[in-house]
Amino acid sequence: MVKKLLHTRMRVNDLARTIKFYQDALGLKLARQHVSPRGAQLAFLQTPNSEEEIELCQLPGSPSVQVQPDLMHLAFEVEDLKAFASALEKKGYKLSDGPTVTGSGSVIAFIDAPEGYEVELIQRGK
Repeated sequence: MVKKLLHTRMRVNDLARTIKFYQDALGLKLARQHVSPRGAQLAFLQTPNSEEEIELCQLPGSPSVQVQPDLMHLAFEVEDLKAFASALEKKGYKLSDGPTVTGSGSVIAFIDAPEGYEVELIQRGK
């Protein structure tokens, strides 16, 4: 039996651009960055209030990443989705879908990260 989730890995084409997106748009922190023994460029991002990390991987010389629609997404809770979306827009980022009120009363929206990965933003219902 596993003990806990440590990280989720996503392969990317442009590591620096992707790190910048997650730092600027979502406020994630770069925990560490290095090159693996196989030559992969790796970056680990810390997520607020969580031990799990996001591992970004750029493999030199490999085929370009082509993310298929609805393949996977990351979901982050935000306090006030309207205010968060406004702050995103001031930084040059726009929502790709939403905001939408769910049956539970939560409000969700999406923003597209580099490579086409979706990021879901959730304001929990009261």
